[in-house]
Amino acid sequence: MSQKKIAKALFAAERWFLVCLMLALCCAAQAQQDKDKDKEKDKSAPAKTALTGRYEGTAKNKADEVITVAFDLTEKDGTLSGTINSSHGDFPITGGSHQGENVTIEFDAGGPGTISMRLTDDRLVGTWTGGDDGGPVDVKKVAAPQGGAKDKS
Repeated sequence: MSQKKIAKALFAAERWFLVCLMLALCCAAQAQQDKDKDKEKDKSAPAKTALTGRYEGTAKNKADEVITVAFDLTEKDGTLSGTINSSHGDFPITGGSHQGENVTIEFDAGGPGTISMRLTDDRLVGTWTGGDDGGPVDVKKVAAPQGGAKDKS
């Protein structure tokens, strides 16, 4: 074989090698993007663990007063309902959502209120706002009280 033919063959082999290398890099980049999209989808998708149950703990207001709270939550299709019982009164849960580890509860305290929390194991920790008041909240899932709801007679 002449040197020209050998040079042409080497040049063609180099081009094929570069084409294959570029394809491999593109496939790797696409696989990483798909993996990142799956992770992002998991974060924003409705959670697999339902929040339904009773949560007890404390909240604080702007005056730094400790408020005992109990959330009786029902989750259906990522939407929340139930009641908040506290040392300041009982308030109906008017809405809310559970997306991944993020939980938002909307309640009526004579005006709209919101609780934004993060779910970690069996704890909900975050902040609440209602009117011009608000502060931290920390509750833990507990066994439901015997005999159903509290009797306030």
